[in-house]
Amino acid sequence: MKSAFNGEINWTSHTIKVMLCTSAYTPDQDVHQYKSSVTNEVTGTGYTAGGLTLATPTVNYTAGTNTLVLDGPDLEWSGSTITARYAVIYDATPGTDATRPLIAYSDLGGDVSTTAGKFTITWDTAGIITSTTA
Repeated sequence: MKSAFNGEINWTSHTIKVMLCTSAYTPDQDVHQYKSSVTNEVTGTGYTAGGLTLATPTVNYTAGTNTLVLDGPDLEWSGSTITARYAVIYDATPGTDATRPLIAYSDLGGDVSTTAGKFTITWDTAGIITSTTA
């Protein structure tokens, strides 16, 4: 979140991507600020390094509840043979991994595998990221 408040991320005009990592990766929100800190990205049929672009990301604010929602469409890696534990959301617009800010992590709750099938991330109906302020 530090990068967001530093103005490094623009959810709707930058290229937002989601990459998948194996269980060998350990997210560290206190230390990992940029994509260069992320290790153990999955490899396999149907998966391209760097992950998928989140098409049409949206921002919605509800004044009555002071709720900000960042959302986007579900993602699908078709015909994939991969195993992943984490989805890492990052801003791919800056030129190098050392300057591409991380936005969020999603723990898939355990290893999820496909064999020549569809690997799908279905975001929560409330949004990918939801924040309520006082």
